[in-house]
Amino acid sequence: MPRHIPQRTCIGCRAVRPKRELLRVVRTPEGEVVFDPTGRRAGRGAYLCPDPACLDRALRARELGRALKIDLDAAAVEALRRQLAELVTGADAGAGR
Repeated sequence: MPRHIPQRTCIGCRAVRPKRELLRVVRTPEGEVVFDPTGRRAGRGAYLCPDPACLDRALRARELGRALKIDLDAAAVEALRRQLAELVTGADAGAGR
């Protein structure tokens, strides 16, 4: 019997993909919005493709703020963009081993 693979929807492009292929963004109980590479942090989460275009689309359509039930300020948006760039470049470096 094939093993069940959890599916999630990217809030940027609305593509349904295996959970492991997407990045989780979480609003922590303290109100901080961060990427959660482990997928285990406490808080309200949403999923994005590891693509800056999906983050931009989710921000432009206000989907990210709606999914996390928070108003994102410019500082939080900039921090998310930086974190995504670090995660994407880190993943590219790890894939080359």
